[in-house]
Amino acid sequence: MQRVSRILVANRGEIAARIMRTAHRMGIGTVAVFSDADRDLPFVRLADQAVGLGGAAASESYLRVDKLLAAARQAGADAVHPGFGFLAENADFAEACASAGLTFIGPSPEAIRKMGSKKVSKGLVSAAGVPVIPGYEGDDQSTATLVKEALKIGFPVLIKASAGGGGKGMRVVEREADLEPAIEGAKREAKSSFGDDTLLIEKYITSPRHVEIQILGDRHGKLLHLFERECSIQRRHQKIIEETPSPALNPELRERMGKAAVAVGEAVGYYNAGTVEFILDPQGNFYFLEVNTRLQVEHPITEAVTGVDIVREQIRVARGAALELEQDTLRMNGAAVECRLYAEDPSNGFLPTTGTVVDFWLPEVEGLRVDAGIESGSEIGIHYDPMLAKVITWGHDRDEAISRMQRALGLSSIQGLKTNTAFLLRVLEHPEFLAGNTHTHFIQEHLSGRDAATSRSVEALAVATLALHEARRQRHRPLPALEPGFRNNRFQREWLELEHTGELTRVEYENRGGGELLIQVGDEQLSCRALAWEADEHLLRYELQQGERAAMRRSARVMLKGDHAYVAGVAGSAALRIVPRFRRAEAEVEAGACIAPMPGKVVKLHAETGMNVEAGQVLVILEAMKMEHSVKAPETGVVKEVRVAEGDQVEDASVLVVVGPADAE
Repeated sequence: MQRVSRILVANRGEIAARIMRTAHRMGIGTVAVFSDADRDLPFVRLADQAVGLGGAAASESYLRVDKLLAAARQAGADAVHPGFGFLAENADFAEACASAGLTFIGPSPEAIRKMGSKKVSKGLVSAAGVPVIPGYEGDDQSTATLVKEALKIGFPVLIKASAGGGGKGMRVVEREADLEPAIEGAKREAKSSFGDDTLLIEKYITSPRHVEIQILGDRHGKLLHLFERECSIQRRHQKIIEETPSPALNPELRERMGKAAVAVGEAVGYYNAGTVEFILDPQGNFYFLEVNTRLQVEHPITEAVTGVDIVREQIRVARGAALELEQDTLRMNGAAVECRLYAEDPSNGFLPTTGTVVDFWLPEVEGLRVDAGIESGSEIGIHYDPMLAKVITWGHDRDEAISRMQRALGLSSIQGLKTNTAFLLRVLEHPEFLAGNTHTHFIQEHLSGRDAATSRSVEALAVATLALHEARRQRHRPLPALEPGFRNNRFQREWLELEHTGELTRVEYENRGGGELLIQVGDEQLSCRALAWEADEHLLRYELQQGERAAMRRSARVMLKGDHAYVAGVAGSAALRIVPRFRRAEAEVEAGACIAPMPGKVVKLHAETGMNVEAGQVLVILEAMKMEHSVKAPETGVVKEVRVAEGDQVEDASVLVVVGPADAE
């Protein structure tokens, strides 16, 4: 067998940390590589050694093969694990590693080329007798040809990047007028994400389930599967909740899909870990979708139900070891769910968000696993995918796995920037999800983008007020018996103003002494008493009584930082800004301004001074966090001013273009 003594992980964040943990358990040394933007993230410290790649953009760091190979030489690595994303499915990178004398922990370059290209893999799979979706995978990639082929297939059609995955370079098109801009946008996004703008077009199947099969093979001819994962809960073609086993599969269908996945792998002599993805229609027919020739984001749920450490098996196979697993003895034990935590705003079209993670904390829950790429204090910028962490729960059955996930997310504190945490809970609590009635349009059909958690929480406001008061009580006071906010007229209430999701609320309170406050929020009045305030642990234990109801004792995690109070507990999670008593007038946005929704790079400019535009017309396309975002004209009129150029990097809320009324003749 080949010796692997030190692995360079050619990736970042949670996946780099996850690979390193298995390597360390196996007694193998690790090397991290990091960009300038990632130098302070936890995965860098977890590695035995770390080498800086420079730059912040992936094109200057994680996608630079020359820098990665130089880092391996410098650190004395003898193997490379590509993780997922970046160069994980790049056959040239696998060959470059081999040429440099490095063991590539993944499939062969030939398999990556054949199975990583959707159009090539579909031909091979069809020849192996596995059903495929009708579509176009031709070499002629001109926009005109792609439009013509899409019209032949018939609407709706799905445009996809041939290389890579994760929803990048993917568009659903339902009418002819949208075809050309969708193709051009998909090409740009695919080029940016994978370095390859080749597209394919498929017939779009309505209301399908997305079911994938994990395969694993060695270099000695053994190939088997580790059962299925259902990944139907998606937004923008990107999975956000995965589970196993799939509620839609019975033993007979599971066996047929497993055999089909193995047949796909056998068609190219596949070894190492890979995933064969299928579309399952409402009638129970399945169609080959693609092969991911790498480790998947959602692999932990397979590990949870099978007990197999897939990364360990990857390393063993790369060494040349034979798989010790047997298909006939593999079993699924219980059920598992994975939720992807993203820095994004569900109430604003799931646009990615940036900022500092003020608090990152999850409670202890039986069967919980957290694969995180960040920690409290981490900076989330614009250069990479906005995923913060993966939360995985295992249970004896599906209901228990879901309940444990609800508890883990419901009590979590992920503060400082907008995330999809509350939205994930909305999905997990939806009756149709609980019944297992899921498909890839589940979010569009059942859930609006607006978060239920953005509504004002009276208890969160009260808890923040109580924590602020208790923090003042515990600080030095001129006289030990003197309460904060002392006044001669003890009947006059104190007050503060808190802002939550743009809504200002005045909170009035009366100090009754001993840590008890009588709090008034609008028409609601409640009594709150602090039982314990553990500032170092950010833990507030309190007693709450409202009206004639019995008193309840609860605890909340409360972070007091600057002018913010961050609250998380059974009453929900809220980020509250403490509004100063004397405020400056808010700056007004100029009329007709097209505003950048987030920091990003201008990749396409469709505006020039003097041109006539219609309301809703796309004027600027920004790229941020591996996605494109269209900025549209706010009104019908004339472009008065263009303040950016293609290639410019812009900040959040920057004015890009100004549109005004046409001048009277």
